[in-house]
Amino acid sequence: MSTTIRPAESREHGAVAAGRSAGPLMVAAALGIVYLVWGSTYLGIRVMVEDMPPLLGAGTRFLVAGALLGAVLAVRKGPSRLAVSRAELLACGAVGLLLPVLGQGMVTVAEGGGAPSGLTALLIAAVPLWVLAFRGLAGERPARATSLGALAGFAGLGFLVVANGANGGFPLWTMGLVLFASLSWAFGSWYQPSLRMPRDPFVVAVYEMLIGGAVLVAAGLGGGERLELGAYSARSWAAWVYLVVFGSCVAFSAYVWLLQTVSVSLVATYAYVNPLVAVALGALVLSEAVTVPTVVGGAVVVLAVAAVVRAERPRRPSERRPQVPEQCPQRAQNR
Repeated sequence: MSTTIRPAESREHGAVAAGRSAGPLMVAAALGIVYLVWGSTYLGIRVMVEDMPPLLGAGTRFLVAGALLGAVLAVRKGPSRLAVSRAELLACGAVGLLLPVLGQGMVTVAEGGGAPSGLTALLIAAVPLWVLAFRGLAGERPARATSLGALAGFAGLGFLVVANGANGGFPLWTMGLVLFASLSWAFGSWYQPSLRMPRDPFVVAVYEMLIGGAVLVAAGLGGGERLELGAYSARSWAAWVYLVVFGSCVAFSAYVWLLQTVSVSLVATYAYVNPLVAVALGALVLSEAVTVPTVVGGAVVVLAVAAVVRAERPRRPSERRPQVPEQCPQRAQNR
């Protein structure tokens, strides 16, 4: 899961200009990292929880990743770069509960309970649609094309739930937990821009991961999980290391760089590429079944998200109608 920010149009076009100076190879490499690595994290989680307890596995993952990223920032810019106010720390804590804990943490628990990684990714792919729903509840009125795309996406989501719940391939309680995680991630992503957060997104990530990781570890220990380092297979340890280094550090850094370099509409394409990668890897590596209902429902969800992302893309000045003044889009997020 990830975070998409929709800034003002001026930043959108500024990012496009910056992207031209960055070079197409660098942009392609960063996009490839976000596409493949974030798409593969669902597989990584599924392998990690084969031996590791889910809450402690997820918690230690975020604690170590947050510490590593914080250390890098402190070495490069000095410890003062990590300084935040009390209000900013509380805001990071609130989002840390919604995203790493109730979002990623519950996905980890669900996959530990038998949720297939590919289907989990398809359900999580609806996060941009839930964000749109929260915006509607807050009084925003999206364009007709956006609304139609969202309705189609929710129809595909319902089809996925019914089809996979009926044949027992996706345990019902894990399906409900994944949907809850998707809602939590969407709400946290939508709510975060209204909070007083640190300006540096890397600093935000450090505190969100550290706080979220600490809560997950405490919940795991309180729930009876035990950390037995010698009891886990090399396969589970490899997945854990992959999630720490590549899933939480490398891919996030590439994502933040892309947000500052290319158009947000280009970065947002990860939202419908990641589930395709996850389904393919789940089938190839774990032999997860890819049924016709999964293909049909997943295709509807992914295409609907693509349509919403396209409809929400800010227009270029040459595409605007001069007779009708347009407002700059508000910042929103989805992970």
